[in-house]
Amino acid sequence: MATAQRLTRYQRQVAERNVDAILDAAEELLPHGQANISAVAVLAGVSRVTVYAHFPTWEALLEAAVERAVRRTMAALQSERPDDGPPAQALDRIIAAAWQHLARYGAMAAAVAELLSPEAVTRTHHAAHHTIGALLERGQADGSFRTDLPAGWLITACLALVHACSDQVRAGQIDEHDAVRILTTSVRDLFTGTSPRSPDEPRD
Repeated sequence: MATAQRLTRYQRQVAERNVDAILDAAEELLPHGQANISAVAVLAGVSRVTVYAHFPTWEALLEAAVERAVRRTMAALQSERPDDGPPAQALDRIIAAAWQHLARYGAMAAAVAELLSPEAVTRTHHAAHHTIGALLERGQADGSFRTDLPAGWLITACLALVHACSDQVRAGQIDEHDAVRILTTSVRDLFTGTSPRSPDEPRD
């Protein structure tokens, strides 16, 4: 029994190393447009059969790569203590942290977004929705953040702004040094802004 348990543990460790190597290879290849099962297998140092054993389809591999990138980004956001201090300041901190990680994963995310279904992209960003949603709820509870728009829309718009900023930097339309300031200001205004004045509403 002990020998069987050691063998099982060893096999699990080998499988975990293989998965990490496969995802590392996909992450490295995707931004250069060179990713496919064969190329990933070669770079990871495993066989194509091993890749398929863990990821039965190319789409499953892509989804796993994005999910891991998002999970690592969320760990960085949690290190910025989103539950501490005024919600608006916490929002600035986590958006700045998100941007630093997006600089690493931005090219990969852009490539994968063209290949994954919208449903798969939504699944991979579930952790991001949860983290930002919790902060939004805290800010709405103490009056820091707006309540006139649906929470789901605000979270989706926030993530869209992050990706849009990344696209603008890659296109050379936003200077990389200005990106954090532009992004944090835009997201803060999104979360704290007021609804437009109606034509019949008296002015101050």
